Formats: sequence, C-alpha cells, structure tokens
Amino acid sequence: MRSRIVALLLVVVMVVLAACGSPSKEDVMKKLSGKWNEAKGYDLQATMEIKTGAEPRSYEVAVWHTKPSFYRVNVTQAGSKDSQMIVRNKEGVFVVTPSLGKTYKFQSDWPSQNSQAYLIGALSEDIKADKNATMTEKEKTYVFETATRNNHKKVLPTQQIHIDKKTLLPTYVSVLDENKVEKIRITFNKITLGVERKAGDYKVDMDETNTGKETEPAVDDEATGLSTYYPSVAWADGTLVDEEIVKMDSGTRSFMTFGGEKEFIIVQEPAVRAENKMPVSIEGDPVDLGFTVAALTENSIRWESAGVSFFIASDNLTQDELIEVAGSMQVEGMK
Repeated sequence: MRSRIVALLLVVVMVVLAACGSPSKEDVMKKLSGKWNEAKGYDLQATMEIKTGAEPRSYEVAVWHTKPSFYRVNVTQAGSKDSQMIVRNKEGVFVVTPSLGKTYKFQSDWPSQNSQAYLIGALSEDIKADKNATMTEKEKTYVFETATRNNHKKVLPTQQIHIDKKTLLPTYVSVLDENKVEKIRITFNKITLGVERKAGDYKVDMDETNTGKETEPAVDDEATGLSTYYPSVAWADGTLVDEEIVKMDSGTRSFMTFGGEKEFIIVQEPAVRAENKMPVSIEGDPVDLGFTVAALTENSIRWESAGVSFFIASDNLTQDELIEVAGSMQVEGMK
C-alpha cells in the first residue's frame, strides 16, 4: 500500500512539474495573437535605426491603427524637421510629404501585402505565417525568429522579435541580413492597446500638408547639383555605362544608364514643391524603403528624399531588385 501511495505521489508531482514548465511556442503565439489582434486599435511610438548606409540613420515613428483598416504612420528623421506620413482611410492610401506640400494617392491594399515591423499586427501575422519560426525563452523575454514578409525580404530575410514576458508586448525588433547582421532595429518606446479613433482622425488635412511651405526650403544643398547619388548594390558595381547631367533653373537633372545582364536607368533631380493642395494620383503600390515611401510599379520605382526626386526604370529588373537598388542609393562623391 505504501509503495502505491509513493508511486501515486510521484505521478502527481510529475504532472504538476509538467504543468509548471516553460510554455510552448504555440502557447505563446496564441496569447500574442489574442492580445495584439483583439484590441479595437492601438497607438504606439517607436524609434527606427537603419544601418544599411554609410552612416546609421535614426527616425521617430508614430503609429495610429483602428480596426479594421485605418492606419496613420508618421516618420520623422532625428534632428530634422523633415517628415513623411502614410495614411489609409476609407478613401484610399495617401503618402504625405509636408516639406514639399505634396500628397500622393494610391489605389492599394497597403499594408496587407507589405508587412512592416512597426505594425504590431503585422508582426503577429509574420510569426503565424512562418511554419519554421523558432522561439527562445530568456529571463524576461520571448524571442521569435521568423522570416520577413516585407519589401526587403530578399536582402533582409530574417527578423528577431523580442517580447516582454509580463506585458506580452514587443520591446524591439531586429531585422537581419543573410549573414544575421542587424541592419534595422525598431525599438518600441510606448504601446497603448485599445485605442479606437474616429474615422475623421484619419482624414488627410491638406492645410496641414502645406504647413512647411513658408519655412522649409524646396531643396537642400545636396539637391542643387553638388552631389549625385549612386547605387551601392554589388551586382551593379562597374556597370555604369553612361552618365549625363543637364543643367536646369532649379539645379541639375542626372541620367545614369547601367548595362550588363541587369540594365536599368536612374534619373534624379531636385524635388519641387506642389503648386496646389490637391492629392495627386500615382501609379503603383506604396513600398516602405525605411527612410521614405516609394511608388512601385512592375517596371519602375520613384520616390523623394532629402530634397531629391528619384526614378528608376528597367525592363529586366524584378520588383525586388528595383527595391534593392532604391534602398542602396547613397552619395559617393561631389560632382
């Protein structure tokens, strides 16, 4: 009898210990999905550091989201008044650049096909979508490593999502290149779940769009012909076959032709302010390059950044390659 009691007690202890063990990846995923996706909306503030260029760049990111599909993302470069905002409301998707007084309107389902690490709902979907995702448990955090599903997934294929055990909210996300080197880090400074904003809060205010018209210069010093941007992707190195610079009243317009197996052209010129407040419809889908939002079509990509307007076109580059070239543009010398 005594031996049976001892055996029974051992079984009970084993069951209790098993119940108190570490949660499985599936258990944590279920909790995260419930907490992040069942809220009617959220506000968050984050810092995004991009390390893909010659010097790291830092941006402040503010996000509003109200279910089912209202978004407002404002990105401001640290130490600068320049900002850009992407808004999804009942009328469509808009990209607003206040310093240029410009608003572009897209017919797009963004962000459903363009996962972004600063959208916490997208992070939840990333975890669920990757059947090979792994979870590591640390003292205070869970760390999920998953495949990325954004426009940079070819060159930045992996992300590590760090989640606080107590709050079950993300603390930061590291986006890694193929060598597992961190190239983007998004640190969440504040996340408030359950915020439900009115539809009117997502309206694009055209007066607000033009607030910088009297105080911001139309272009910066680099846009007036002093500097030219070049792609730094390895497969484009040495393939520049022609470069032409045309003088204009507002500066210079540069035409660069690249040959080899992957032919493409790059046009860059000073960005100019809009003459009116009306949104301009633009072809393509909005894609986040990290430092700005671009318009991507099957054969081209265009964007404005640092007072410069860029356009890349090709008949044989894939969309991933167009994005890769765009994201690699940097000043390589004074012209």
